[in-house]
Amino acid sequence: MFMVMPSYNQRISPQQAMQIAVQRVPGQIIHYGMDMENGTLVYEIFILTSQNKIYEVEVNAKTGVIRKIEEENDSD
Repeated sequence: MFMVMPSYNQRISPQQAMQIAVQRVPGQIIHYGMDMENGTLVYEIFILTSQNKIYEVEVNAKTGVIRKIEEENDSD
């Protein structure tokens, strides 16, 4: 498992979180943000794949561990 150990107990940067996300789900990042999930700060990174599917990848903002990968569904 790939982990980033942040120095001085700080959170990882958005750029680090995006790198981690696209290593697991290759594609183009179309949006990212931060959110609280069950008391844990996470980066939410939305990736458009070459198959035109959009995935949301949640990366723990402290550890760099991927918490969830979820395909976004179109409502059509």
